[in-house]
Amino acid sequence: MTIDLSTLLPTLLYICLIVLVIVFVVIGIKLIKILDKTDKVLDDVERKIDQVDGVFEIIDRTTTYATTISDRIIDSIAGFIGNIFRKKRGRDEYEEK
Repeated sequence: MTIDLSTLLPTLLYICLIVLVIVFVVIGIKLIKILDKTDKVLDDVERKIDQVDGVFEIIDRTTTYATTISDRIIDSIAGFIGNIFRKKRGRDEYEEK
């Protein structure tokens, strides 16, 4: 019984190709499952970031409001002190003449 090399090599090649196709199909299915899991994780992270973004927006509004109020208070105090010094300078200049 002799084995013909011209039929053996193509048969081995076909068997290897079939095994390779099966391996690629299995890897493809696993990759699809991994992508589905990562998509779920990314959606969850995005939802949580949106929630935290709302908190940061509230903090930003609060600090802007506090800054506006403190600026107005400081401007009014500075204006009041400026008026006091202008009145004193005006009296001093009037008394010197």
